[in-house]
Amino acid sequence: MNAPATSPTPTAPGGLPLLGHGLQLARNPLPFITSLRDHGPVVRIRIGPTPAYVVTDPALTRKVLVTDAAHYAKGGKIIDALRVFFGDGLATIADGDAHLRNRRLMQPMFNKAHIADRGDAMIEQVASAVGAWPEGQPRDVYEDMNEVTLGAFLVALFGADLPEHLAGEFTALMPDIMEGTIRQTILPPWVTRLPLPANRAHAQRVARLRALIDQAIDHRTRRAAGPPSGAAAAADAGCPHAAAAGEQRTGLFDTLLTAEDPLTRQQLQDEAITLLTGAIETTGTTLAWTLYEITRHPGIEQRLREELATVCADRPLAYEDLEHLPYARRVLQEAIRKYGPAWLVTRTATRDLDLGGHLVPEGADVVWSPYLHQHDPAVFSDPGAFDPDRWTTGDTAATRGSFLAFGDGRRKCIGENFAWAELQIILATVLRTWPSFRLTSRAPRPQAVVTVKPDRMTMRFHRQPAPAPRSTDDPARITTGPEPGPDTEPSPSTG
Repeated sequence: MNAPATSPTPTAPGGLPLLGHGLQLARNPLPFITSLRDHGPVVRIRIGPTPAYVVTDPALTRKVLVTDAAHYAKGGKIIDALRVFFGDGLATIADGDAHLRNRRLMQPMFNKAHIADRGDAMIEQVASAVGAWPEGQPRDVYEDMNEVTLGAFLVALFGADLPEHLAGEFTALMPDIMEGTIRQTILPPWVTRLPLPANRAHAQRVARLRALIDQAIDHRTRRAAGPPSGAAAAADAGCPHAAAAGEQRTGLFDTLLTAEDPLTRQQLQDEAITLLTGAIETTGTTLAWTLYEITRHPGIEQRLREELATVCADRPLAYEDLEHLPYARRVLQEAIRKYGPAWLVTRTATRDLDLGGHLVPEGADVVWSPYLHQHDPAVFSDPGAFDPDRWTTGDTAATRGSFLAFGDGRRKCIGENFAWAELQIILATVLRTWPSFRLTSRAPRPQAVVTVKPDRMTMRFHRQPAPAPRSTDDPARITTGPEPGPDTEPSPSTG
């Protein structure tokens, strides 16, 4: 680590006085970030007057996240801005003993057995929400997927008996909060501290979200402290079915509330906000793009429906079915690869560092992009194509190093198992509930905000199957319109 850097670090072209490359990041983020690969393994950019070092080589990104992670602390402009919203949640808390303690405390929440205990309650919640959509009316799919995802996660997090008004307020608040949060990551810090109407509104929404989380925590605490009734009482009497029902009504968050070394109320709020945000932005965005790709590829849709029919036949979906739906998982993995979920992540150099022969000075932001790595043509052939079958050959070392949607190393996403379960539940439920759905808006353009979200996407859902697709030599790669990809210009992420 102390060897002197020998190669000058190239600077990306197009920087402007005062703004640096901020305008390109705001107006053309995805084409800009992927273009940096052409300039070298480490490329210097400026976000305003502040320099940052973008790592385009997956082997060097692994050094940042895994091998030399102790020298690249969780931080940087984006993380610092998110910390205002998240507090010291697991995604933003600084490296050290507190992070390790909280991660160990939360890890049991996300083991596969614990998630499975909430699986049927999640399926019931998703089926109710998706089945309530009116037939034949254009729907905003991105909003729908966020709402369904949040509803399922609230059931898993706080239990199946969360009061309806709390769930409704969570759903209404989160989109505006995320818009305000990303605005703070783009603007200079001094602007976000001014008493502007947008800043005041954002602060009020965050305060309301914390109040709602307090109410949800209080609800769980009262339920845990109250006398057994209903299913819980029957479970005490030795009824195994009622015992399972009682377990379904509890939430993942009960693990934190009953820990021997409990978190403070502020820490509980921070962790809940972190978990809720991850549940909405990443999972909801992935599902919206997955449904879009299904409308473009009839062969993929046909294979998905055939797999579901083989596994479930005429009975309802069960949590145990998920492991028998490998093609559905490949479709979701391809959507994650192509569209995100996060597109830009930062770390902070804790001292002068040699990264691939380039000097990264102490305190500098180090940027890595899952989107950039997951569109590397040297690893993923034809990266702009949507091809689930690229995952049938198994994970090669190169693919593992470049598929970074869940991060890597000691800061890898703790909720990966849960994300896969929730993604598969919602996709399977939409397909089983609606035999046909079609895009009614123009092809969506990728918009890089927190995730790579669609700028506009509406669909109609029908209970009658669509006509069978025409035969083709490769039905899984039929295209019916322009393919959005890294060369598609998104709307400015400032909104």
